Parts: sequence; structure tokens; C-alpha cells
Amino acid sequence: MNRSGTIGVVTIVAGWSFCGLLVSAQATTFQSYHCSDDTRFTVGFYPHDPHAYVHFLDGRETFRLRKRLAFSGARYSANRVVLKISKSGHTTIKRPRRPETACELMSTRGS
Repeated sequence: MNRSGTIGVVTIVAGWSFCGLLVSAQATTFQSYHCSDDTRFTVGFYPHDPHAYVHFLDGRETFRLRKRLAFSGARYSANRVVLKISKSGHTTIKRPRRPETACELMSTRGS
């Protein structure tokens, strides 16, 4: 292969990689919640990553919750924090030394 052919192949591969990054960035979702016990948090979901990244606004704590087996909807947990999101959208969060509480979706942002 000559020099111009090599440059063309590299350009095409780089273009595919760049397009893949754009698609991945567009699939990223952030959801903000407000719970009945006044807990507020934001969850980040990233493509090709089975974790949920939860950031509590009251204590400025951030947790990386691993996706767990769930019969319906999704369940994430780590470090005694459990986030459950049903298929209908009903969401609860359980934190250490606090009871499980129902939460309402306030906003969703994709980037």
C-alpha cells in the first residue's frame, strides 16, 4: 500500500472512532431526583458501563453502584446504598442508617 492509501485508511478508522465517541456521548444520561425524605441526588448512566453513578447533593457523596439482578426494572447497589428503578419509573433509594425512601424524577439530561 502506498503512502496516500495508508493515510486514507487511517483517516477512515479515525473517523469511525470519532463517530463512535459522538454516539457514546449522546447516549449518556443524567437524571435528577427528589425524595420524600428531602434527599436530592443525580444519577449518571454511561453507555457500555453497567454502573450507576449516584451523587447525593446533601452530603456531596458520590457512589459507583454496580448493576444487580432484578426481576423487574433495574437495581444498583454498593456500600449499603441501593437504588431501585422499576419499569414503570417508580424509584427508591436506601442509604446507610436511613430508611428506604420513594423518589420522584425531577429532570433528565442527555449529553
